[in-house]
Amino acid sequence: MGLLEGRTGLIFGIANDRSIASHIAAAYLAEGATCGFPHLPGEKNERRTRKALEALGLTEPWMVPCDVARDEELDHVFDAAKGRFDTIDFVVHSIAYADRAYLKPGMFHATPRAVFAQALDISAYSLVAIARRAKEIMPRGGSILAMTYYGSEKAIPGYNVMGVSKAALEACTRYLASELGQFGIRVNTISSGPIKTLSAMAVGGIDEIFEWVPKKASLRRNVEATEVGKTAVYLASDLSTGVTGENIYVDAGYSIIGL
Repeated sequence: MGLLEGRTGLIFGIANDRSIASHIAAAYLAEGATCGFPHLPGEKNERRTRKALEALGLTEPWMVPCDVARDEELDHVFDAAKGRFDTIDFVVHSIAYADRAYLKPGMFHATPRAVFAQALDISAYSLVAIARRAKEIMPRGGSILAMTYYGSEKAIPGYNVMGVSKAALEACTRYLASELGQFGIRVNTISSGPIKTLSAMAVGGIDEIFEWVPKKASLRRNVEATEVGKTAVYLASDLSTGVTGENIYVDAGYSIIGL
């Protein structure tokens, strides 16, 4: 019997088969979970997400288009989820966005107000918006998980406004954990090392980061997306029932090194 047998939930953020959310989905499915998949609107985005899910063996996945910056679309996702699943046990938030024109070394100070606000809205506030709706269909409690990165704590050249957004995401996680714990809902983040996803490749200087990490990380390598998936299973399962408001590093030990 899998660790997530009998559990149902939503995974936000599968853009293609390289997405971290795709690897989390693979790990959840392998442990017996039933998953629904909100995805970016548009025919092209739907096609990419469907292709990634077919690669996981899902021939008829439950998919709903959703722009997380629009409340009415989030309402539709959770209304549809209630109609399909009745209740859910977990939500995965693997969502981030910032205008790539400002994700370049030396460009943070030039970030316009609108770009800053949009990055915070999609990358951080969306977790609050999702958690509020998820609470209403999680009567048994459960797990809400968001993805973050070390650039929330330290200045990573090129990560810029995304780093600020991830810092806000981590703060949101703590406040949500504090408030939702009384309902049996745990809220945590995974801070993954750099992985070659569509979002990561938008960061200027990412190739240098991929080269640098194996030189300094404790395990002398970059982390694998499958390792993030395994930790995500732990956080959604009964193995972590006493863990909430935490940020767990899956970065081959890079974050513990001072120099």
